[in-house]
Amino acid sequence: MEGPQGSTHILFMLLLLLLLLLAMGPAWHAAAQRCPQTCICDNSRRHVACLYQNLTEVPDNIPELTQRLDLQGNMLKMIPPAAFQDLPHLTHLDLRDCQVELVAEGAFRGLGRLLLLNLASNRLSTLPQEALDGLGSLRRLELEGNLLEELRPGTFGALGALATLNLAHNALVYLPAMAFQGLLRTRWLQLSHNALSVLAPEALAGLPALRRLSLQHNELQALPGAAVSQARGLVRLELGHNPLTYTGEEDGLALPGLRELALDHAALQALGPRAFAHCPRLHSLDLRGNQLASLPPLQGPGQLRRLRLHGNPLWCSCHARPLLEWLVRARVHSDGACRGPRRLRGEALDALRPSDLRCPGDAAAEDEEERAPAVLRTPPRPPAEQEAAATPCPSTCACVSATRHSSCEGRGLQAVPRGFPNDTQLLDLRRNHFASVPRAAFPGLGQLVSLHLQHCSIAELEPGALAGLPRLLYLYLSDNQLSGLSAAALEGAPNLGYLYLEHNRFLRVPGAALRALPSLFSLHLQDNAVERLAPGDLEGARALRWLYLSGNRIAQVSPGALGPARELEKLYLDRNQLRQVPTGALEGLPGLLELQLSGNPLRALQDGAFQPMGRSLQHLFLNSSGLEQISPRAFLGLGPALQSLHLQKNQLPSLPALASLSRLELIDLSGNPFHCDCQLLPLHRWLTGLNLRVGATCATPPSARGQKVKAAAAIFEACPGWTVRKAKQTPASRRRQRGADKVEREKGGV
Repeated sequence: MEGPQGSTHILFMLLLLLLLLLAMGPAWHAAAQRCPQTCICDNSRRHVACLYQNLTEVPDNIPELTQRLDLQGNMLKMIPPAAFQDLPHLTHLDLRDCQVELVAEGAFRGLGRLLLLNLASNRLSTLPQEALDGLGSLRRLELEGNLLEELRPGTFGALGALATLNLAHNALVYLPAMAFQGLLRTRWLQLSHNALSVLAPEALAGLPALRRLSLQHNELQALPGAAVSQARGLVRLELGHNPLTYTGEEDGLALPGLRELALDHAALQALGPRAFAHCPRLHSLDLRGNQLASLPPLQGPGQLRRLRLHGNPLWCSCHARPLLEWLVRARVHSDGACRGPRRLRGEALDALRPSDLRCPGDAAAEDEEERAPAVLRTPPRPPAEQEAAATPCPSTCACVSATRHSSCEGRGLQAVPRGFPNDTQLLDLRRNHFASVPRAAFPGLGQLVSLHLQHCSIAELEPGALAGLPRLLYLYLSDNQLSGLSAAALEGAPNLGYLYLEHNRFLRVPGAALRALPSLFSLHLQDNAVERLAPGDLEGARALRWLYLSGNRIAQVSPGALGPARELEKLYLDRNQLRQVPTGALEGLPGLLELQLSGNPLRALQDGAFQPMGRSLQHLFLNSSGLEQISPRAFLGLGPALQSLHLQKNQLPSLPALASLSRLELIDLSGNPFHCDCQLLPLHRWLTGLNLRVGATCATPPSARGQKVKAAAAIFEACPGWTVRKAKQTPASRRRQRGADKVEREKGGV
């Protein structure tokens, strides 16, 4: 449109737009004045936060134009239908840790603009069919840390735009067919830390955009190749920490675009040469921490460049020559090292030449075959090559020859049945009624790797109960009535690596029994009644790496109690009765990476509380510990190694600057009642130098309530030393500071 008429039309439209903005201004201003008394309203970012206020329902009077609503740490218990219908502009909704047990059908209807919904750390055991209706724009759904036991097909059918679904740390045991129907754009599905043992063949159908699947820390005894291969676009697959004993081509893994595959810390004793033949683009294969004494050259993945073998008992004799020649020929980098024979112990595999790997009959290697482990001399054969079992399956049980699994779960049995196939590798006897496990209860099961005896009312394992189980790696005795365990009961399983004893009646760590388990890697004693950890309790656990003592009554960890377990990497002492950090007991643990102390009545941290493990510790959990005071030198010695520090949900009014923690990737200070006065200036200075979201919020004085400590420069401008700091800043440092402040503002929501 040209000429005077066109100009007049443009002016008219601009005038109309101006009048509209003037009309809306008072409406938004009036809405912005509404703010629930228990909440903080940031009008500039349209963000409302009502944190840890013990609210039992969604507050009224939240401004209609609110885009980010944070209700973390309340007591909502239930999300009723249309709970947020008056907030149609919401894009981020945080309902973490709200004790939510039920989400009603239609709870989120009207939230068509919502991008992120966080329901993590609640008590959801199920999701109704239409609980998530109305969330057509949702990009990220967090359901981690709930009690979900099943997923109904169609539950996620309305989430066509979802990119990330997090279901980690739930109680899922089975995935039905089409469990994720409708998730056409989902790229990352997190299912780790559940109890999944079975995936229906069509469980992952209907996920055309899926690129990453996390299934680590489950109960998968066979690689679910058929189910996983439904997601043909997968690029990264994580299956570590599952009791897998063998994988081969018959497992049916066919993923043409797969680049990274993690099978670390499973129970693999053998691998078929064509296990990954239908994954031609595989670039990185992680097999760390398995039981592989040998490995065949892998056929098919022509783009493989990295093979991680650290922590396997590799036997570098003539059996390893084909592997070594293939690594060189295919240009695959490996980090494996030889466990034996003695002359090559500790040598890097990729530093050896074929001539170093001697065969029986060589003058210098006449006795090397004798010293090779039994698993190498007679390695497990794939199911297709196994001979038919010589004995039938007990009539009340189910035995599957293809997977070598036998199950009698929940059959009401009063005694351990006999007559299982001799090649059984997994035996599931859960949810029966055995008062005791008698001597030689599992005859002829020398190939058994995983034994499940959970929920069986077992009060005693008689001497010799595990006789004849030399390959047993996993023993599950959780949720029984055990108060003690003898070495004689465990003597038949010298290679046991994982012992699960949680939810029993132990009053102390069964130290005598551990002497029969020289290969024990992980001990689970959560939720018993252990009152102290004393010298001698771990005397036999010299190979122990992970120790879980959460949820006991431990009030004391004596110096020297942990000393025998010098290889310890993870120590979980959360939810106990410790009133101080057991600093003396933590000496002599040079490899400790993770320390869990949350949920203890610590109240204060003294100088040097963590100094003994300063060079190794990477993750420290002190949340929900009633901390009211932290000494300026409490973290003395902790430095570059520490990656995460959890101090949320304490009673800290202040915190010293932690300048020595220079490589933190995560620090959580949320849920603390910080008093924002000049004494907090050093903390403010330190936080402004971190490009991290820390969650620290002012609780007092009233004028500062709700402001973020990191971004509240106006509070500290009047403090002595503020101008000195400003004077020392260079133009470059000021630019960095402005950038950090901008990042904090952008991350200020959920």
